[in-house]
Amino acid sequence: MQSQRHVGLIGVGLMGHGIAQSLLRAGHRLSFLEHPGNQPCDDLMAVGASAESRPCDVARAADVVILCVTGTPQVEAVLFDTGGVLEGLRPGQVIIDCSTAIPASTQAIAQRVEAAGGRFMDAAMTRTPKEAAEGKLNLIVGAPDALFEEVRPLLESFSEHITHGGPVGSGHTLKLLHNFVSLGFTSVLAEVVAASRRADIADNVLLDVLGNGGGGGVVLERMRPFISDNDPSGFRFSLSNTLKDVGYYQQMSADLGASKEVADAIVSLYQQVVDAGHGERLVPELIALLAEKT
Repeated sequence: MQSQRHVGLIGVGLMGHGIAQSLLRAGHRLSFLEHPGNQPCDDLMAVGASAESRPCDVARAADVVILCVTGTPQVEAVLFDTGGVLEGLRPGQVIIDCSTAIPASTQAIAQRVEAAGGRFMDAAMTRTPKEAAEGKLNLIVGAPDALFEEVRPLLESFSEHITHGGPVGSGHTLKLLHNFVSLGFTSVLAEVVAASRRADIADNVLLDVLGNGGGGGVVLERMRPFISDNDPSGFRFSLSNTLKDVGYYQQMSADLGASKEVADAIVSLYQQVVDAGHGERLVPELIALLAEKT
């Protein structure tokens, strides 16, 4: 893949906006889909990005299309609905899905894209909007070897670590495994903090014990600002998106015939807080919600 490309980006939310900044900084041209869910894009436009009104127009303008939308239904919609990407697809054009999606659906989507003459790969993301803007995401890729090597230079413009997991669908499978560990531990940690406070343990003491023991790690550090200072910005991910991701893991486990007893309990917890109207609150705020329960 040439060193500089014209990239079409669909999904300029918290993560997508950071990807857009990194792509432009690396010298790529950028067209993106206008959408109410986008972050403000004036900064992107000021350095040469252009907006398109339909997914098919994004595809027609670009060499490669990156999807950074919420999940499987949104991926299917932007690709296959009227005015979707497939209407503007050119032979051999590459679609890179950076969303979080159900692997069985990803494989079916790839087949439809290939039948239409395109090429499809999943490149699931970990880390946060901060790393997206810095070009330091972690990417987990599902793609044929040759396509992975072709596209890797482009992926490197917005990522720091890239893992090739295997064929199409592997990236999304590994992302769900990763997110279940991360968001599952988040739910455990939230319950622990709520219980600790009821036991009148000082937050700083709990943090010291966890950090120096088996509770230390990335999740604790992302949750630490909320535990110590009531600041949820360390983990900018909504509870509704959390429910979506752990629900996808639960579905994938069912598809695989794998054990999912723990997943069922964690999904139930997140479902309760979302059903109670807290879906737009950030993940660390789960601590406060559980602490309030009687």
